Amino acid sequence: MSERKAIREEDGVHKQWFEIAKHQTLESLPEFMRHLSEDFGHDYGTICHAIAAAAVGAAWALEKTPKGGITGFQAGAVMWSFIQNWMSMDGPLRLVDYNNLLYPQYADKFNTISQDTWDAIQAKARKNLEERSGASDAVVSHWQFIADGHVPFGLRVAA
Repeated sequence: MSERKAIREEDGVHKQWFEIAKHQTLESLPEFMRHLSEDFGHDYGTICHAIAAAAVGAAWALEKTPKGGITGFQAGAVMWSFIQNWMSMDGPLRLVDYNNLLYPQYADKFNTISQDTWDAIQAKARKNLEERSGASDAVVSHWQFIADGHVPFGLRVAA
């Protein structure tokens, strides 16, 4: 085993990992992952970048197989599946690109939620009210507000 190079997030070493990750194949991936895990003495931040780079490398490696060649839509499905399974999030979820604040045609992305999202949030609020699970009075009051049909935070349900 090689000696681990002590690195810190501030060193920026991790930035190159993502470029290298794009070039991974099924054959090169094990060595890339070994490199990320064994050649560095990670700190709190760099281990996060190493795990992310390994995941990106694995995605690119599989993408380059005969069954790869996925579309942008499929890549989006991969991203959401990863978020839901890695973070144990069951939705509804939304990724916000704040650069869209620069364009007036995206106003609805910042002040509306879909009917499906609203229905899901109301159902979660009702379930949370049944379970309570030690929530503060302010949180329980907020759940009740939602369960009673009030859309929070100035949002509106898209028509």
